[in-house]
Amino acid sequence: MSREQVGPTATYIADDVRNGRVQPAAVAREALDRIAARNDDLHAFVVVRPDEVLREADAVAVRADLRALPLAGVPVAIKDNVPVTGYPMRNGSLATSDTLAAADHPVVARLRGAGAVVVGLTSVPELCLWGATDGADGIARNPWNRDLTPGGSSGGAAAAVASGMVPVAHGNDGMGSIRIPAANCGLVGIKPGLGLVPSRLGNGSWFGMAENGPLTTTVADAALLLSVMADDPDLAYVDAPETTRIGVAVESPSPVVRVDPHFRQAALDVARELERIGHRTSTAALPYPASPLGQLARWTAGGAADAAGLDVSALQKRTRRHIAVGRRAARFVRPSQTETLTRRMRSYFESVDVVLTPALAAPPIRADRWSERGWAANMAANIRYAPFAAPWNLLGWPAVSVPAGLHPESGTPLAVQLAGPPGSERRLLALAAQIEQHRPWPRTAADR
Repeated sequence: MSREQVGPTATYIADDVRNGRVQPAAVAREALDRIAARNDDLHAFVVVRPDEVLREADAVAVRADLRALPLAGVPVAIKDNVPVTGYPMRNGSLATSDTLAAADHPVVARLRGAGAVVVGLTSVPELCLWGATDGADGIARNPWNRDLTPGGSSGGAAAAVASGMVPVAHGNDGMGSIRIPAANCGLVGIKPGLGLVPSRLGNGSWFGMAENGPLTTTVADAALLLSVMADDPDLAYVDAPETTRIGVAVESPSPVVRVDPHFRQAALDVARELERIGHRTSTAALPYPASPLGQLARWTAGGAADAAGLDVSALQKRTRRHIAVGRRAARFVRPSQTETLTRRMRSYFESVDVVLTPALAAPPIRADRWSERGWAANMAANIRYAPFAAPWNLLGWPAVSVPAGLHPESGTPLAVQLAGPPGSERRLLALAAQIEQHRPWPRTAADR
């Protein structure tokens, strides 16, 4: 597809709108046309707002501050687990309320304030608990291979961006829910560190593990969107990093999870490229938690907290089991779990600045009715293919998924994860930009 068919980047759109080369309504119509052509197949959106989008685009065009808007006229998708004024927040479930939101989530308000136009709401698995997206309205599919999932829980968001429906999307990440879909779909997805972006997700943001962040096709767009979400314009500028000490950790976080050799090799290849351009790399195994209890307790108990007040009988069977486990597991959520891991990781980062791992342990699982399978089957499938993300949620430290080639068997993207200590978002994005420069990737599945 040409750039016009796929759609330009958010950075390109905003520059065009600010300088009068294109009208926001024209950009919005193109996005709506792409959604109309592709959404039935991919089920990325659960709500599309054609009339409201055009009115909002026209309103952007006459804003007095148009020339200063960082996201002027940029179509953006919002994940259906944060409030958007005038729409119910269904969170992938028939058990949630159909009450219309009276106000935008702070992140949505910041995106709109920056000139973005909200095109619609993207599909999620029930209560955003799972690593594949089959919500109450249907099954989201991966644009690279429609038999496979785009991931979860920001699966609809990733499918929307990777198919070119919209240039960027909002997502959030409590156990990898930005980075897993980004890796599955060949996108840049960053989970910022604790406190950089307002979270306010569900009932307690899964004990502080969940963060809002962007899904994009380029590093420049990821930095731009993150800068708006964080209300920090400096984050939009991605400079070449100083020589960086990079620990390369390709081993599985779990003794029961095998790492696919193609994902392992992708990480080694990216590390070799970073060393070639001047960074220092070393093999440095990560001090992963000795027990997964801290992560699993927060995952299940966080789900139980989000389900409080819902009609349990209207929830999917797997979700009912998950929250039942979570009610019992809440007593195992202990500050010492985070404190111990933080202490060990700070020691690790005395000798490295950034760590590089595979983003996934295996290609995406099938796009299927996982909601009709048992809880144990869902848990096993999620953990086996995506074990690398959760430790960074437990820590509250930033991590980013970066494309790194194509898997020869699934046809879906390979990806690596870069992670670092608090405050390292700019360094991670700068390294990601160097990877993009030296190992460029197709922006969307249509570009392959």
